[in-house]
Parts: sequence; structure tokens; C-alpha cells
Amino acid sequence: MAISFNLDEIFEMAEEIEKNGANFYREAAKKVSDKKTQNMFVALAGMEDGHFQIFHEMRSRLSAADREPTILDPENEAAFYLQAMAESHGVEGKKDRATKFTGRETIKEVFEAAVDAEKLSIVFYSGLKKFVSSAGKEKIDTIISEEFNHLSILYNQLEKMP
Repeated sequence: MAISFNLDEIFEMAEEIEKNGANFYREAAKKVSDKKTQNMFVALAGMEDGHFQIFHEMRSRLSAADREPTILDPENEAAFYLQAMAESHGVEGKKDRATKFTGRETIKEVFEAAVDAEKLSIVFYSGLKKFVSSAGKEKIDTIISEEFNHLSILYNQLEKMP
């Protein structure tokens, strides 16, 4: 069975991923005692809030035609990809990811979860570029670049851990 998405639904998924990503980092900040690490997670949450705003703005500017199912995908590859991402929302976008912290995680486990979240977000946004205009691609490229920056920050911290 073919599943179709329109741009409105795709941007809604992206908004949800970013909102949940921000919540993830805010929850992670509560789980660490080191102030520097807390501040880093809060800053990452703020960046995710900014990504949400970009997608929200892009979504608000969609025309009625953009809200119609428009993805031409005779092999259903894009539909399957988007359905899988919609169901999982990546790690960063999982609604319950942040609430699964028990407080017993090591700081390294928190960072590893954040790394996995960023990787899956990059995969989602890379696929999303297939469905947007050139101007939209540039905005998504900016977000992907920022997500790579988040990975760099997180990996840098992970390398310092025993």
C-alpha cells in the first residue's frame, strides 16, 4: 500500500523532531551535575528550538498546493522512507526518549544517546531535501550543518571521557 505525504506533513514531522530534540537536551541537562555540561545541553536545546522555528516558518509559507499529496514516487521508496522516519521520529524526535532517562545513566551514556539522536536527525533531513524547493534545500543544508556541529561538540566531549 502506497503512503503519500505532502510538504505540510513532512514539515510537521521535522517540527516534532526538533521540539522533541530540544526536550531531550533539556532533560539531559537535568541528569548531569557538571554545570559546564548542563550549559552545553541547554545551548543545544536552544539550537533545536531555532531549527523548529525555521521549519515552522517554512511550513507556514506553504501554499494550498503544497498541502496536497505531491510526492511522485512510483516505486514507493520515498513513502517507505518517510513512513519509517515518521514512525520512529529518529531518536532525537522520539517523544519519550528524554523521559526514559532514569538518572542512573553515566554521563557517557547520555552523550552517546545524544550522538545517536543527531545522526538520525541528519539522515532524516538529508532525505527531506528531496521534497523541498531550492530555497528550502539551503535552509535544510544549514540545519544539517548545525546538526553536524552538534555531533562535533558531543564527540569532542566523548573523547575526553574515560
